Amino acid sequence: MFENEKISMVIGRQKNIALIAHDSKKHDMIDWCKKNKAILERHFLCGTGTTARMVAEETGLPVRGYNSGPLGGDQQIGARIVDGKIDLVIFFSDPLAAQPHDPDVKALLRIAQVYDIPIANNRATADFVITSEFMNNEYTHDIINFRKNIEDRANTL
Repeated sequence: MFENEKISMVIGRQKNIALIAHDSKKHDMIDWCKKNKAILERHFLCGTGTTARMVAEETGLPVRGYNSGPLGGDQQIGARIVDGKIDLVIFFSDPLAAQPHDPDVKALLRIAQVYDIPIANNRATADFVITSEFMNNEYTHDIINFRKNIEDRANTL
């Protein structure tokens, strides 16, 4: 990549964490949040509708809820990633069940990749992430310079 094609972004010490779980994985998410409550309570939490509500009720953690995934919650989380307001996604997905909102899930995964946001799709990965040295420290990462990308594309069309 050429100069100015990437910009550095900083994920702060206090993370904005999105919690998402397919229906068959919601109890796993609650259990995981209980196990990691001491860590999670130092960060800001949000999540898709039912997951956010269940985690908040079962753990006592404050979780800002968005719409349920099939009703646009995954897209709301994706938009928050684009706005730089989500730093990490914990998404316990069910790989064995078809999801009616699968295109939304794929779009969320894609946008997390585009913005170089850590995303854990299962408990093992979530355990590795939550115990990482970066959970309590700032983390600098490079993302595409979207402003330059748009300018370059506009000049070539």
